[in-house]
Amino acid sequence: MNGWHGWLANVVAAGARGLAGATIRWLDCSPEPRQRVYFANHTSHLDFVVLWSALPHALRMQTRPVAAKDYWQSGLRRRLAVNVFRAILVERSAPADREEQLQSARRSLDRLLEALEHKESLIIFPEGTRGRGDEVGPFKSGLYYLWLKRPDVQFVPVYLANLNRVLPKGEVLPVPFISRVAFGPPLTPAENQSKELFLREARAALCALQQA
Repeated sequence: MNGWHGWLANVVAAGARGLAGATIRWLDCSPEPRQRVYFANHTSHLDFVVLWSALPHALRMQTRPVAAKDYWQSGLRRRLAVNVFRAILVERSAPADREEQLQSARRSLDRLLEALEHKESLIIFPEGTRGRGDEVGPFKSGLYYLWLKRPDVQFVPVYLANLNRVLPKGEVLPVPFISRVAFGPPLTPAENQSKELFLREARAALCALQQA
């Protein structure tokens, strides 16, 4: 990231933390300079912005959020997503045809794996869509396939609280509110763990941070 974009990234990060009033906790996990996949619950378009801003500067510079292309693909949003956050924009709406769905999922997975090949970390939201904030929804299978391809990368759960109140669904302007970002201990899945068990344990690890 060049100097101008780096300066803007720092300004955006400080602004996001201030607006969200975010308290940040690292629980049995530390902000180490190692490759990780941070996976979090999803209730607001601010989620990846606040999570990204909660990372120390050195980690932010090597971490790329994964975001919905339809929301971030135009105007100022796209410029911020591409030039500041270096987001990976993926298709959110699934094609009607089953084979097209599989092809779209494979393309998205390939893009994430490419970023990991370049030693970058990722921020992803395995629910796949925004929830209401009262509970964590079921996880999509993409998180499992990412781990299956790159078990050497740490998978760290992150619980985001109250961001649905900072920017409620359907609203354009955020409202200052106290939020919380809790990083939990990295997953320790067994070798050859089944998809169902991996996703169940990953979701449980995230839910365990709700009261942290």
